[in-house]
Formats: sequence, structure tokens, C-alpha cells
Amino acid sequence: MDNLDRILIRNLMVRGIVGINPEERANRQDILVNATLWADTRAAGASDHIEDTVNYRSAAKAMIAHIENGAPYLVERLAADLVRICFVSDERIRAVELTVEKPGAVRFAQSVGLTILRRREEVLP
Repeated sequence: MDNLDRILIRNLMVRGIVGINPEERANRQDILVNATLWADTRAAGASDHIEDTVNYRSAAKAMIAHIENGAPYLVERLAADLVRICFVSDERIRAVELTVEKPGAVRFAQSVGLTILRRREEVLP
């Protein structure tokens, strides 16, 4: 993404419900999220004012609340929801690359997950 900067939210670990198996539906599990928010941060770099940049804390808090309160069946749905939340949190976010992982979900694997990349116009036309 030309001329855009990357704001990183790394290793956001939240307990929530995601999965299709009865045990996954009944018991919260660790859900690991990594997000890259693509935005132009030049104005904030020049002004040093918080109102000129993307508030990553607001995006992270909204994602945490969604994971804790939602209960999607598929990781794909959760990832799509979290990307939309990022876009809604700040109009300056132009694209989001987001990974959702379920640590320990598959025997002998540390984690399984999904990474998606979406542009604002794909999600919020």
C-alpha cells in the first residue's frame, strides 16, 4: 500500500468462544490477534497531536469487547468482524491485515489461524 504507514497491534490475547465443536461452544479459549492498520501518519508526525493519528487503543478495546461477547462459529467470521471494527474505529484506516489464531487447537501444532487483508472500500463501500 503505497504512501501508507503501518500501525501494529501485536499478540492481543483474549478469551472467547469460537468454533463448531460442542466443547468450543461451551468453554472459552485463548484467541490471539495480530493486526496491521494501514494509515497515513504524516499529519501526526508533523503536529505531535493525538487527534491527528489513529487511536490504536480504541481499535484494540473494541476488538477485545467483540471477542469476549461474540461467539462466531468460524475464525473467518471473527476475522471479518474484527477488520470491520478496525475500520469503524477510525476513518483514516485505509486497509487492515489481521491474523486470528487459536493456540493449541490442533494436536502437535502450536497454533492454527487465518490471515486476511482488506481495504476499506471492500468492507465499507
